[in-house]
Amino acid sequence: MREVLKALALAPGLTVVDGTFGGGGHSRKILEQLGSTGRLIGLDRDPVAIERAPAEFSLPHVSLLAGSYVDLPAAIEPLEISSVDRILVDLGLSSDQLADAERGFSFQSSGALDLRFDGSQGPTAAELIASTSEEELGRLLSEYGEEPAARKIAAALIAQRSRSPIKTVTDLNQVVESVLGHARGRDKHPATRVFQALRITVNRELEHVSRALDQAFPQVLAPGGLLVVITFHSLEDRLVKEAFRRENVWEVLTPRPIEPSPAEVRVNPRSRSAKLRVARRTANPLPEVNVQK
Repeated sequence: MREVLKALALAPGLTVVDGTFGGGGHSRKILEQLGSTGRLIGLDRDPVAIERAPAEFSLPHVSLLAGSYVDLPAAIEPLEISSVDRILVDLGLSSDQLADAERGFSFQSSGALDLRFDGSQGPTAAELIASTSEEELGRLLSEYGEEPAARKIAAALIAQRSRSPIKTVTDLNQVVESVLGHARGRDKHPATRVFQALRITVNRELEHVSRALDQAFPQVLAPGGLLVVITFHSLEDRLVKEAFRRENVWEVLTPRPIEPSPAEVRVNPRSRSAKLRVARRTANPLPEVNVQK
């Protein structure tokens, strides 16, 4: 939090977007520094996050919207806002999502294997496993989960689904553990990479990140405005690094990513893989970019 607030360089009167509102932790601190003359716009792909937003955000200068940060230009149009001064996106899962046992985000839950941020959009992870070929499953686990045993796990998933459907977190854990064993490492659940791959796939996460960095954020962020991005795995971080190399769009303010201090990791172990990068929007017009994926 300390590093985020420093990177945002907030001041009263600014218009700030929290593109991953979650439980409102970042937004709460941002709002304290904006004052009543500033404007806060919070978005989240998970409509539950917006529905559960604390009453303290019910203010005239706060707008909370259900939707993806990739649709930011369209989202702010009805607000009659043409540009913003700061954008923050924290690409990790929220604590509320991890605590929701019915959606399958936590390894410890026994709930349905859903993994969607927006329960009204697209197939669930269980449906993906049920309908995808062994070859494609292996590719997804390797590419999006960077899982060394991707092909073995894909084969095991296909074999298991021929006997009975894989519908719950427990079902998936059992299959992965049958291949990798119960303990992969002291700090990492054996199914970590598998869950990452499935979650990225059902939510089209990398597509959203790429499109936002190429088009949505440069289009909306005012010249001199700041973009602060927190990533939690190498696939996301690579996309941010590549986007920030566009010198006619971004001026990089963090040549090396900011990582959590040992003290923060002790207090909040989930932060251990986080990387924070910051860039300033240049005054150059946005070039044409092919965003077809």
